[in-house]
Amino acid sequence: MSGAASCFARPPLTSPLLPPLVRAPRRVCTLPVKDRISPLRESLKKKWGMRLVTCFKYDKEKSSLSNKSFEPVEIKSDGDLDKPELGFSASRTQHLIFVFQKVINKILPVHGEPWTVPWTADTIVQMLLWIASFWFVGSWIVPFLAHAAGFSKESLTNRGQALYSLLTDMAEGLAGIAILRTCLARFRPLPPGWFHFSLGGYWHLDVGLGCLLFPFVNFLSRVNIDLLPVMTGLPVGVSNVEQSIVARDPLAMALYAVVVSVCAPVWEEVVFRGFLLPSLTRYMPLWCAILVSAVVFALAHFNAQRFLPLVFLGLVMGAVFARSRNLLASMVLHSLWNGFVFWDLMK
Repeated sequence: MSGAASCFARPPLTSPLLPPLVRAPRRVCTLPVKDRISPLRESLKKKWGMRLVTCFKYDKEKSSLSNKSFEPVEIKSDGDLDKPELGFSASRTQHLIFVFQKVINKILPVHGEPWTVPWTADTIVQMLLWIASFWFVGSWIVPFLAHAAGFSKESLTNRGQALYSLLTDMAEGLAGIAILRTCLARFRPLPPGWFHFSLGGYWHLDVGLGCLLFPFVNFLSRVNIDLLPVMTGLPVGVSNVEQSIVARDPLAMALYAVVVSVCAPVWEEVVFRGFLLPSLTRYMPLWCAILVSAVVFALAHFNAQRFLPLVFLGLVMGAVFARSRNLLASMVLHSLWNGFVFWDLMK
C-alpha cells in the first residue's frame, strides 16, 4: 500500500493486550421501598431542602429483560403527610369558584391596566358623606324652610314645577361634582383612566346589549312591588312628572325630559361609576366593586319599592363602564333607561 493510502489505514480496535468486555450481572434491589427511599429523602432534605421527589420503583416480579415496568413513588415531607386531603365537597366548591371567576372574566374583560387608586377609604367615605349632606339639605331642608316661609311648590303651574325641578337638579349635580373635585384636588394629577370620556371604541355594542335588558328591569319592578306592596294606610301621591303628562303640557314635559335624561345620568354616573366603583377596586375584586356600587346606587334613591330594579340596573351600568372604561357609555345607557321610563309614563 502506498504512503498516501497508509495515512487512512487504521489497525483494528481490538488488541490482544485488552481483556474482553465482560457484562456484570444485573442486580435487583430487594429492600422494601421505605428502606430504599428513606436515605435519599433525608439526604435531599438536608442538602437541598427538597419537599417532593418523584422516583421509580423497579418491580422485580413483573419485569423481564424485554419489558421493564416502573411504578412512580412520591416522597413527601412530614408536614405534607400530616395535611388532610380535600374532600369531594371542597374540591367541588373550588371548581365552582373557578368557573364563576372564569365567567366573570369573560363578561368583564379588563381593557388596559387596572385603576390606580391613590386615596384611601377615608377619602371615599368623606366624599360620599359630603354629597349626601348636600343632597339632604337641598331636598329636605330648603323645601321645608321655603314651606315655612309661605312658599309652596304645589302652588306653581306645571311649567313652574318643571322649571323648579330642572334648576334644583342642576344645582345638586353641579354641587356634587364640585365637592368631588375639591376632595380629589390634592391627588392631582390623577392616574390615567380616571373619569375617561371617549366617542371612540366599541362601547356602543355594550350599550345596545344593556338596552336589551330593560324588559327584565321592568319585570324586577313588578316583583319588587309584589314583595313590598304600598301600605294601604299611606296616601299615594302623583308625581309632578305624571301631573305634567296628564295635563299634556309640552313645555313641562320637555323640561322633565331634560331632567331625567340629561341632568340625573351625568352627575350620578360621575359619582357612582366614575368615582365609587374604581375606588372600591383598591379593596375588592372588580365584580365585587360593581355589586357594592350598584347597591349604594339603589340605596341613594331612597325608594324601597324600586330597590331590586335599581340594583340590577346599577350592575348593568357598572359592567358596561368596566368593559369600556368610558363614562360616556354608562351615561348614555342611564339616559336611555330614564327615557324609556318617561316614554312608558306617556302612554
